[in-house]
Amino acid sequence: MAHHVETPKRHHYKSPFELRVVVLCAMTGVLMQALNTTIANVALPYMQGGLSASREQVTWILTSYIAAAAIMTAPVGWMAARFGKKNVFIASLVGFTLTSMMCGAADSLTEMVIFRLLQGVLGAAMAPLSQAIMFDLYPPEERGKAMAYFGIGVMLGPILGPTLGGWLTDTYSWRWIFYVNVPFGILATIGMVAFFKDNKSDASLNFDWSGFGFMALSVGALQLMLDRGTTQGWFSSTEIIIECALAGLGFYLFAVHMLTYAKPFLQKAVFRDRNFVLAMVLQFVVGAILLASTALIPPFLQNLSGYTVTETGLLLGPRGFGTIAAMLLVGKVSNHTDPRILMTIGASFMLWSLWQMSLWTPSVESTQLYFTTIVQGFGMGLIFTPLQLVAFATMTGKLRPDGTSLMNLIRNVGSAIGISITTTFLSDTMQSVHAELTRFATPFNRALGVNAPSLFENLSLPSTRAAYDAALNIRAAIDAYASDFRFMFYISVIVFPVIWLIERPAYSTSGRAASAPAEPVEKSPTVPS
Repeated sequence: MAHHVETPKRHHYKSPFELRVVVLCAMTGVLMQALNTTIANVALPYMQGGLSASREQVTWILTSYIAAAAIMTAPVGWMAARFGKKNVFIASLVGFTLTSMMCGAADSLTEMVIFRLLQGVLGAAMAPLSQAIMFDLYPPEERGKAMAYFGIGVMLGPILGPTLGGWLTDTYSWRWIFYVNVPFGILATIGMVAFFKDNKSDASLNFDWSGFGFMALSVGALQLMLDRGTTQGWFSSTEIIIECALAGLGFYLFAVHMLTYAKPFLQKAVFRDRNFVLAMVLQFVVGAILLASTALIPPFLQNLSGYTVTETGLLLGPRGFGTIAAMLLVGKVSNHTDPRILMTIGASFMLWSLWQMSLWTPSVESTQLYFTTIVQGFGMGLIFTPLQLVAFATMTGKLRPDGTSLMNLIRNVGSAIGISITTTFLSDTMQSVHAELTRFATPFNRALGVNAPSLFENLSLPSTRAAYDAALNIRAAIDAYASDFRFMFYISVIVFPVIWLIERPAYSTSGRAASAPAEPVEKSPTVPS
């Protein structure tokens, strides 16, 4: 069966300069949105004092943003179809920039949480729309390069967030982690207003409020459960049980609604694409490992190795260089190499790095740390770009906005679940290891009751017991971090069979995926002189 060649929308632009500006502005938007998922992490202790908040209260600054962004990612496909990609993307840029200014100027915790909530709501569209724009602008044979550009923003944001956040907080103030978005947001808005040409819309579309409500209930309750579970004792808490029940109920109602409703806001056809469904599984794992490792390494280096916030950020920065190198490489070879081979090599690098991290001690050398994190970044870069290519290789442009929204939603949910599980596992392991080691720190242990230990480290003295407790805490923390990294290693093994269940897209000489459904050729609009 013959297939029509999908015509990229780059012919809308009068010069390569205009096209590059649009690509750069789209990358800027997704980088800002991704950066703000982690940039505030290292600044929380400073924000806690500046906003007169407790340790538990200040975490709502992170939770409100992540939960709002996750909920509002799902309907981005409908919004793009109803109002046009250009209008939605520009509105998202303007709203994100304004709320960044408001976050920087916040004087109370209440204001900060409200502004971060709005920042998540208004910025949620930037990542999925940026990806959809890249697919629209580049033909299939050049989409490896396009996804490399997109991936740089998505992957570098969470990786460089702690580095940039630590430097801005130490050098200026925690408020600058929000103010830094403003100039880039303004420039990106101007560029998109001036040069972005795609603004198709369908005013006849009606919004599926019921479906969105069920999805919002499920994602919102799940996010709250994951964020508060560690501090509330998980299912020993009535709050967590209620949130879990609401998340399950919302998901069930959403699934039933989507299968039975004539026009749900997420089109059912996206789930009929085998490669896309398998790619969502891989996206979930990659999102979980990326954010979980990003959340674990800084406290390990600061609390156990004694590095400052800025030093920790500088030590983690090279991981981003590994990611960039991998994505640039994949962008050049993706059309000539089986993407499953690239993803398998990337997964192998990622697993090797996780195993090496499980062997770290507080005295880990900086050269070893640099090498391990660079390899991890390189591995994730090798996975991410081919993953996007196989996910959308056989998906029509009409379904693509829904597909990109779902992929970004799955990555966000995976990140939240990964951080929650590894944090809980870390805390529980520390407690159990500490309790196990405490059995030996008694006067009945002859190693502590004879000669020098009995004279200088008498366990009947409070100061000695405190010193032993501190030493046991360090030992327990080392074992707990090692167990966490090994846990992520074993969980990540699932990616290998999933990768090889994916069908390799068969490209024709034109670069069109042979298995893709037909899509009519668009007529080129007349470019105004």
